[in-house]
Amino acid sequence: MEKNEVLALVNEVFIDALDNEDIKLTEATTANDVEEWDSLSHIQLIVAVEKKFKIRFTSGEIHGFKNVGDMCDAIIAKLG
Repeated sequence: MEKNEVLALVNEVFIDALDNEDIKLTEATTANDVEEWDSLSHIQLIVAVEKKFKIRFTSGEIHGFKNVGDMCDAIIAKLG
């Protein structure tokens, strides 16, 4: 799966989980860029992404995400 495809699917997850149709993620997007993305919603987003892609992140991977691009890279690595 290409990174742009993963990013588009992650964007759909964020729109659904945060109930905001205006979210437009880029690889550089961080929690500071999305008003609804706080510590509580972060957990919901991680779970929703894991469910969408049928994967599991380790806590180390989650803590290592600096932006959405890092998350997409981890998804691609897990999907092989």
